[in-house]
Amino acid sequence: MIRSISLLLLLSPSLLATDPSSREAKSHDPYTEAIPGSTVEFNMIAIRGGTFHLGSPITEPGRRDNEGPLRKVELCPFWMGKHEVMWDEFHTYMREAKWDLIKRPETESPDPRQRKADAVTKPTASYLEETYTFGSSRYPAFNISHHAAMKYCEWLSAKTGRMYRLPTEAEWEYACRAGSATAYHFGQEDKSLDEFGWYQKNSPTKGFSRGKTHEVGLKKPSAWGLHDMLGNVAEWCIDEYDADFYDSLPWEKTPLGPVNLPGKNLYPHVARGGSFRSQAVECRSAARMRSELAWNSSDPEESQSIWWLVPGKWVGFRIVRAVDEYPALLGIKSQVKKERD
Repeated sequence: MIRSISLLLLLSPSLLATDPSSREAKSHDPYTEAIPGSTVEFNMIAIRGGTFHLGSPITEPGRRDNEGPLRKVELCPFWMGKHEVMWDEFHTYMREAKWDLIKRPETESPDPRQRKADAVTKPTASYLEETYTFGSSRYPAFNISHHAAMKYCEWLSAKTGRMYRLPTEAEWEYACRAGSATAYHFGQEDKSLDEFGWYQKNSPTKGFSRGKTHEVGLKKPSAWGLHDMLGNVAEWCIDEYDADFYDSLPWEKTPLGPVNLPGKNLYPHVARGGSFRSQAVECRSAARMRSELAWNSSDPEESQSIWWLVPGKWVGFRIVRAVDEYPALLGIKSQVKKERD
């Protein structure tokens, strides 16, 4: 049975919520953001809006049933992180965010820019050293739960005054494809994957039997200037996972900005792009991953952390910012409230 889903469909552009800060420039240009109070910066790439076919054709080698049926969808323009969120950025959040011990009033503004940055909860201490000594500066943050990634976006929005969030699954695939309709953004076959991403074949390193993460930006970018969309670490999307989501979209018109909004459960959510431990076929643009409790199976605590995944040392995230935000995503934040019972 298909769960109840929230879709952003057939909206007039005039109904979208405008982020005033997006009008700082006369055009939709890439930019560099500095996190206030730190020396940390990150780059955002401008992604033009348009239509594309979400999913994969039944003839694509390695295709799974959850990648179809192939559906034409429309997306509004947005920005996406040039790189996966790095430890430099996430550690700034870990140092500066405060514990949120005060219940927020129900009348609080949904706009995260109106919240105090120091009121956002931060991760509890990780059971293990969170970087696993893979590397910190310029390395992607990983073993981070969907909840933690969403809380980081909430904090970053309040800190910078711009509305950042996780990409929808449709936005992620659209940006990954970079105008292509092939299995990979560089072509139909995986023979060039080594030039664009870290995966099982090229990532094993002495001392790490199943490979490790790598510094971002060492591989070639996609045609749209995004690095490491395939491999290195898998990337969270904002969507709750539904194997039949594409089939649930209306057929009579092209849906605008479809998303399966997350609920209160820790699992399942969508992760995309494959990782350093993935086979090439798992790094295809349309490949979908479903998170589950097993991703945190090694947590020694009886009540698994809502912040960290053990041994999820291959799951990270990338951020986006809409030019004009969809109403259902305005001020969205994680609904997960506490450690598991």
